[in-house]
Amino acid sequence: MAKRYGLLFLLCYGIWCVLNWLPEWQALVLGLPVAALVAWLTVDLPTASSGLTLLEPSRFWYFCAWYLPVFWWECLKANIDVAYRVLHPRLPICPALVRVQTGLRSDLALTVLANTISLTPGTISIDVNPEQGILYVHCMTVSPAEVGKKATVVVERFARILKRVFE
Repeated sequence: MAKRYGLLFLLCYGIWCVLNWLPEWQALVLGLPVAALVAWLTVDLPTASSGLTLLEPSRFWYFCAWYLPVFWWECLKANIDVAYRVLHPRLPICPALVRVQTGLRSDLALTVLANTISLTPGTISIDVNPEQGILYVHCMTVSPAEVGKKATVVVERFARILKRVFE
């Protein structure tokens, strides 16, 4: 435990020094108790051996290489769509609540998925049913013909990646 705390302290202090770029002695001195406090508060957080699989290097890099670009692309598309609808008020807004079967079972994967959906403009996660892997999403624009399709396509794209990362 002490070894883990020491490594975590050094990591936190190193990050503190890098973030201060050209630190003066006051910043270096202030960084010591801050790094000690952060290390003390986080030393008992779960690691890969206790279920937090994102800390495994292959899963972490898969998350960075696949999930983040897909998220940024979907977020960019959603931002443009919402901005276009704001600037052209005659475009239809047909809100709908959509039930999506995700196929995810872990709480962490469902939480990341729900937060991702909520961060994407025009959608927000309303509820999660972890036992069945169901996510309820409110969409700003869904035509009656494609009530389940639009949200399902976006959610499934994220869910496939998250399943590989977290499960």
